[in-house]
Amino acid sequence: MRQNSIHAILQQPLGSGFNASSTASDVINGIDLSGKIAIVTGGNTGIGLETTKVLAAAGATVIVPARDIEKAKKNLQGIAKVEIESLDLFNPASIDDFTEKFLESGRALHLLINNAGIMWVPLRRDGRGIESQLAINYLGQFHLAARLWPALKKANGARVVNVSSFGHQMAPFDFEDPNFEHREYETLQGYGQSKTACNLFTVELDNLGKLFGIRAYSLHPGSINGTELGREAPIELFQQMGLCDTQGNILPEVAAKLKTISQGAATTVWCATSPLLNNIGGVYCEDSDVAELDLGNIVHSYDDPSSSRGVQPYSLDENLAKQLWNLSEEMTGIKFKAD
Repeated sequence: MRQNSIHAILQQPLGSGFNASSTASDVINGIDLSGKIAIVTGGNTGIGLETTKVLAAAGATVIVPARDIEKAKKNLQGIAKVEIESLDLFNPASIDDFTEKFLESGRALHLLINNAGIMWVPLRRDGRGIESQLAINYLGQFHLAARLWPALKKANGARVVNVSSFGHQMAPFDFEDPNFEHREYETLQGYGQSKTACNLFTVELDNLGKLFGIRAYSLHPGSINGTELGREAPIELFQQMGLCDTQGNILPEVAAKLKTISQGAATTVWCATSPLLNNIGGVYCEDSDVAELDLGNIVHSYDDPSSSRGVQPYSLDENLAKQLWNLSEEMTGIKFKAD
């Protein structure tokens, strides 16, 4: 990536005053979201649930689309200003149904938080033949933003927050074989390229959206204890990474370095609400601040989650972002005209 690109210039910490220990409640303190409408995918479990709680407590009406409605009702019980709707990100028709219903309501959309995601899954493909991590972690974001664009414009100041991951460092986007049709499937490669795609999408979405007051952000929430993200991962994988014992229990010295759910949701909430970002977009964030570019100067270690930081320049490349946008239109059949 050209080091003089706008994203390279902007991709540096702002000195937000927050850090890895900050919670979602910390970063939203003093911010009033009364009258705002938010959509939080995956908003009924893990950091998505915490995001929903905090935004609703600040006055926002939060719509939580969920595949398992009964589970969502149970997890969201007692939280005011929450609406539950049906959505399966693995099913494009379901995305169309959800977005059509929202648009018919005539409401503006102030916050689209693409939080839902999967990881460490075996090879699966959706009905279009698209690998599942790419379909859910990225193309679902693209599809939702495309269909909800009129509502985002109506807000006269909206933000799209794409929950990415440090996992983008595991793989650049493979434009030659994104669906593992001609290469051996490796689940972490699939996860990595899906998160790189999130970052690239954020760059181009912000580039096009800022003309309409729509800004976009991607982020790494941190390494978090207590989420469902690794529910399909084999114990052997965690053991190889030095994260757990032979019984599958997280090693105490590792657990002590992991974020809590509330800390894990902090960067999402910061990206969605921080005034510091009013005139900045298309950046990748972590620990409730803009992340540092990883130019080979950061040492990473599996057994030290705090070292999982920094953003790869290849995931912010403006030319690759435009190339991915065009490919995404081909893969989804959606012409996303941001006008």
